[in-house]
Amino acid sequence: MTEPDRLLDRITINPEQMSGKPCIRGMRIRVVDVLDLLGAGVSEDEILADYPDLERDDIRAAVTYARRALEDISRVA
Repeated sequence: MTEPDRLLDRITINPEQMSGKPCIRGMRIRVVDVLDLLGAGVSEDEILADYPDLERDDIRAAVTYARRALEDISRVA
């Protein structure tokens, strides 16, 4: 299994949780929330301090998930 695939195992989608939005390891922390924080300039260390249940690989997983999603969209366009 490649590193990106291993990271993507951290992303869960449950139709009964957070309206089926991609979340981190079944928690109520959405991928988009992590991406919004990064986009706002919040550092990984600050995110980890504010969300003690998150791990650094969870942040990497969110970025990897977004990259894959954009890659899939560009294939269709």
